[in-house]
Amino acid sequence: MSDTTTGTTPTAAEDQDLGAAGSQLSTAPREEAPNLPSLGLVGWVRWFWRQLTSMRVALLLLLLLSLGAIPGSLIPQSGVDEMKVAEFRDRHDVLGPLYDKLGLFHVYSSVWFSAIYILLFVSLIGCIVPRTWQFVGQLRSRPPGAPRRLDRLPAYTTWRTGAEPEQVRAAALQLLGGRRFRAHTVGDAVAAEKGYVREAGNLLFHIALIVMLIAFGWGQLFKYEGNKLILEGDGFSNTLTQYDDFKSGNLFDPDHDLTPFSFSLKDFHGTYEASGPNRGTPRVYEAEVSYSEGAYGKERTTTIKVNEPLEIDGSKVYLTAHGYAPIVTIKDAKGNVVMDHEATALLPLDSNVTSSGAVMVRDGYRNAEGKKEQLGFNAFFLPTYGGEGSTMLSTFPALINPMLALSAYHGDLGVDAGFAKSIYQLDKTNLEEFKDSDGKLFKKQLKVGDTMTLPNGAGTVTFDGVQEWANFQVTEQPASGWALAGSVAAILGLAGSLFIQRRRVWVRAVQGPDGVTVVEMAGLGRSESAKVPEELGDLAAALYERAPDAPKNDDDTPDSPDTHVVPAEGAEK
Repeated sequence: MSDTTTGTTPTAAEDQDLGAAGSQLSTAPREEAPNLPSLGLVGWVRWFWRQLTSMRVALLLLLLLSLGAIPGSLIPQSGVDEMKVAEFRDRHDVLGPLYDKLGLFHVYSSVWFSAIYILLFVSLIGCIVPRTWQFVGQLRSRPPGAPRRLDRLPAYTTWRTGAEPEQVRAAALQLLGGRRFRAHTVGDAVAAEKGYVREAGNLLFHIALIVMLIAFGWGQLFKYEGNKLILEGDGFSNTLTQYDDFKSGNLFDPDHDLTPFSFSLKDFHGTYEASGPNRGTPRVYEAEVSYSEGAYGKERTTTIKVNEPLEIDGSKVYLTAHGYAPIVTIKDAKGNVVMDHEATALLPLDSNVTSSGAVMVRDGYRNAEGKKEQLGFNAFFLPTYGGEGSTMLSTFPALINPMLALSAYHGDLGVDAGFAKSIYQLDKTNLEEFKDSDGKLFKKQLKVGDTMTLPNGAGTVTFDGVQEWANFQVTEQPASGWALAGSVAAILGLAGSLFIQRRRVWVRAVQGPDGVTVVEMAGLGRSESAKVPEELGDLAAALYERAPDAPKNDDDTPDSPDTHVVPAEGAEK
């Protein structure tokens, strides 16, 4: 029968023997306390390097990087929306200057965020390089020999057999090799090891983090993103001046790095749910475009859908929005046309595409007195008007009953002041209202074909129809494939390091004083786990079938070993 023992406290020599057997189950670098009395400049640099490349510092820097990214999501960023940043500064007299000093309006390019990023990068490299060489050395080496006292290990079992020690060791080698252990004979025992994938997964996880950091940094430095609103029938060429708004990384050169291509919007097609709880939800939302690559590329036709962009040499063209552009004809006091059948894009306010914006006449208009002026109209458009007495909100996103509401102004639009202004809002600083007969702001609701006559013979405005527009976002994000590969590799590496346990097994077979072979089996894992005792019990049962118990006399029959494994007291975990 087998004997399962619980040991007593090991001696110092036994502790040293056990420590050698359990060494190198991890590639974590050994930390030694600095010799403070002898620390000089080199010693302090070495100590600082050890701290920087330790795992706890890497985790701390990773936490700081995550915390540092929070302000970038909550506070307006100058590289994303300058107008929101300016509005924030105007509303907050105290926080605005403080955020400027802390760099919170440009978090990702600030000094402190870059410092954390670089320190984390250096820390990971400094941690990975020595661990990689150490792991390579472990792969090239063999499992260490068995400790002198196997019964001191956390998992242990023993039995006596009539087989010869050499036969037991040969059977153990075959068994462990078949279970994918790296096994070899050392003296009177077989040493085996398994679970190297755990350390490989740990290293893969850290290498993947470096790949992700490089990909993120490269993408931020060389990326670009721009938006362009295009009316049906109009086109776009991928040059900086064509964009409505544009932002790019610090090392991106718009004059040389923009992908040469062009496209035009032939037709936008959208259908919507007509009834039920999802009424108004888009069923079809796509733009038919014709495009060409390069300056003289062949023209092709394709359809851009949501999440199905047009891809051209690394650049992607996404369909992001849709809206309407009322077409109006405006005449001055003498009947001269100052805006001829021109479409003005308005911005949607809700899911039913209730839209607002401004119609402007910058040149060519003269009032009833013959003086040059500029005209401005606040415009409010409903693709589906509910009828007289209803709210000024569209009831459906499709063009079913379009209505255009205008309120009229004259004077100076301020567009010649020399600085940028929104084309979707009127600057009323130097504008005067047209007044109706009651002395109130002159405004009117128009259906297609209706004409609004301005007070005092100042001119007319005719609502001719509606044109559709689509908004496109053009992006290029270098190294995005590397970032995705790094993310997948990090998940796989983390899963390997969490769910795979590195462990060692020793099988000793020696001839006892009575001439009967004594078999001992013991196992040691990197951390406390029920898997090592369970696996050892399974291995012991399999080995027992090849080397069963020795009968005590002629009347005895072999019994199976007691494979219940009891951790030894004081054993190293």
